[in-house]
Amino acid sequence: MPTSLIILAAGQGTRMKSDLPKVLHPIAGAPMLIHAMRAGAALTPDHTIVVTGHGADAVEAAARAYDDTVQIAHQAEQKGTGHAVAQAAPLLKGYTGDALVLYGDTPFISEETLTRMAEARRHHDLVVLGFEATDPGRYGRLKMTGETLERIVEFKDADAATRAITFCNSGVVAAASETLFDLIGELGNDNASGEYYLTDIVEIARAKGLSATAIACDEAETMGINSRPELARAEAAFQDRKRLEMLETGVTLPAPETVHFAFDTVVGRDAVIEQNVVFGPDVTLESGAHVRAFSHLEGCHVSRGAVVGPYARLRPGAELAENARIGNFVEVKNAAIAEGAKVNHLSYIGDATLGEGTNVGAGTITCNYDGVMKHHTTVGARAFIGSNTMLVAPVTVGDEAMTASGSVITKDVPDGALAVARGIQVNKPGLARKLFEMLKAKKTKKDQGAA
Repeated sequence: MPTSLIILAAGQGTRMKSDLPKVLHPIAGAPMLIHAMRAGAALTPDHTIVVTGHGADAVEAAARAYDDTVQIAHQAEQKGTGHAVAQAAPLLKGYTGDALVLYGDTPFISEETLTRMAEARRHHDLVVLGFEATDPGRYGRLKMTGETLERIVEFKDADAATRAITFCNSGVVAAASETLFDLIGELGNDNASGEYYLTDIVEIARAKGLSATAIACDEAETMGINSRPELARAEAAFQDRKRLEMLETGVTLPAPETVHFAFDTVVGRDAVIEQNVVFGPDVTLESGAHVRAFSHLEGCHVSRGAVVGPYARLRPGAELAENARIGNFVEVKNAAIAEGAKVNHLSYIGDATLGEGTNVGAGTITCNYDGVMKHHTTVGARAFIGSNTMLVAPVTVGDEAMTASGSVITKDVPDGALAVARGIQVNKPGLARKLFEMLKAKKTKKDQGAA
């Protein structure tokens, strides 16, 4: 059934004690709003509408950075969830599909749960997502008669008997778009908060003879995030699930509890990820890749058989071909490392291309920034870059060429050539002893003066 998403993201989140809008606080490297958008994207929606409020410009920018087709509705005054959903009505005028209401601070609803909601919509006019709460607390309660949802009662308005119910409301609702907005149009605000509750549409729907039901999901999927402790728990929950997913799909994690994944990390089977590895967004490891301990990867691609680390950093734009080697205390940024090439020790390779089978010695730096612009370094196949070489871009080192250790390379090196670019060594017999004696005499004089 055609579906459009309405994602509520207008809340200030005062308990976060932050200038950042609540839905922009990150989980696994992405704002929680993006997690909600990704969850809804499983239904291939016709429209995705984000309802903004507090920090509207920042929320809109984050949403559009993830999906430039997203539509924005603005809730200038926060008058409750029903009022928030109503702001999306003009954008869905005449739309004949379903509308699904999600929340920007409830990021973990699964594709399977949303699919079950869509299936339930085939048989009911209104579908609500609920869960059995371990501690019902202040959640709204779902009053059921068999499979029929009679009404949702907010905690503030519930009597003791209703508060004893443990089947609780997640806030997620699905209905035909026209039906949803018709029901919202009849909402009132005669309640303890003086707000227009989205939850009241259930009772209105039942009074109109419409059918309503609630399906249940695991409580963990409905985790709402309103404070820093809850944000930390959400991060831990995400990491636990992601680690288990990796293990179950054939990834080796010797110490899974020490590895931190991003929301979009992709790892092939038989890859090995050692202890204390951190993934930022947009990383792909192919099958058989090996990331050694204490490495940090973001925005990069690591091919089959490549080895990274220990203590390596791959930054955005790093592309490692099969069997490439990036060793300890090496940083790679916006650089293509061809098959079998090696950068094993204490080097920085940025804005560069290294050819097949090339070996880069310890302490090598591509000097890619002149203070204003970035420049590219190209090293051909099977070249040998001597230790402590400075490659001052833009510069090209040819196939099977060499640079002498300690060289500062400012001119192109032809194929097969050896480049030596360093000062000539001059030895001065006895001068070291004379210098030491002179320095010691100065120190003695200084010490006597201080006394």
